[in-house]
Amino acid sequence: MKLAILSRAPRSYSTQRLRSAALNRGHDAKVLNTLRFGIDLAGDEPALQFRGKPLSDYDAVLPRIGNSITYYGTAVVRQFEQMDVYTPNTAAGISNSRDKLRATQILSRHNIGMPATTFVRDRADVIPAIERVGGAPVVIKLLEGTQGIGVILAPEIKVAEAIIETLQSTRQNVLIQRFVKESKGRDIRALVVGDRVVAAMRRTAKGDEFRSNVHRGGSVERVELDPEFERVAVRAAQIMGLKVAGVDMLEGADGPLVMEVNSSPGLEGIEAATKLDVAGAIIDYIDNQVAFPHIDVRERLAVSTGYGVAEIVVHGDGSFVGKTLAESGLRESDITVLTLHRGTIVIPNPGARNVLEAEDRLLCFGKLEEMRGMIPDRKTRRSKVKKLPKHPLNET
Repeated sequence: MKLAILSRAPRSYSTQRLRSAALNRGHDAKVLNTLRFGIDLAGDEPALQFRGKPLSDYDAVLPRIGNSITYYGTAVVRQFEQMDVYTPNTAAGISNSRDKLRATQILSRHNIGMPATTFVRDRADVIPAIERVGGAPVVIKLLEGTQGIGVILAPEIKVAEAIIETLQSTRQNVLIQRFVKESKGRDIRALVVGDRVVAAMRRTAKGDEFRSNVHRGGSVERVELDPEFERVAVRAAQIMGLKVAGVDMLEGADGPLVMEVNSSPGLEGIEAATKLDVAGAIIDYIDNQVAFPHIDVRERLAVSTGYGVAEIVVHGDGSFVGKTLAESGLRESDITVLTLHRGTIVIPNPGARNVLEAEDRLLCFGKLEEMRGMIPDRKTRRSKVKKLPKHPLNET
């Protein structure tokens, strides 16, 4: 395998470990500075330049995109995707995880446990927002902070209001989040590779510090995850669109609470704590997946005129409940069910004998006109356009 590791820090522990793990397995691995790429859109096919010359062929690319170059870095990764080069973390996945608000919005739709969170902009909405998440003390987070930077614990409502007002005055967007007291300055970092957690550690804050990040002086220890924590970590990474991710979770009273999904997790702390070859697990996974480059399903399937992808929900009062897929008539309507989603369970390529239940969600490809009739109409109000008044401008 010929692997490109995108990194602006070739001497960092994580980059060196990934390169060494690849070389030790007989792969050809090169560390390439993300900012030295040129995206070539002039030719007949998508291409990349590196240091002013056409980039040679690669089997896979492993992005280590820093927070400060997210936009350009994801553009480079997206170009690799257009060239059908495999990447475990797609441009969309990196973008999703990098913006804390976007990540929270996406995860909240999929029943992932998270600390109560809110986002407001007007000063008058700040105190009601703090009260909605449980009142002070409250955690205030910058949307694009990393390594614990931009995370503030406000002990009182008035202090929180002053901090938020100050940050917003400097054009910073902030999240307001419930302080999970029972976590006691500890969190868990699970390193997800593919569909499993390959290593996990508990991080404990130092002294009175509530942030447990290693960069803030926190200590680490290996931990064996409960199945529920592992399931949540893997699912959160998959929802984000990441195959290699560090998922940070708090140990809440009712189970795991996801704080963040990191698309470029550091390896030094977790390898030191667990004594496991995490870098090697990442390289092995990429090696096994190079034959399956990322495909934008909607983009590819929507090329056929009149065909597309849609999600059909099986409602309890509908005609599909209790029928098998064979009896549903979907196949006769030129509609193919790609996956069946039932709660947190996903059944890929379901068979004809699968019996449909209420609230099942079917991801389908087929004739859009046929599927449109199976999706409930949204209520819309179409008001008539009135005539322009004789005096359209109010005189004051």
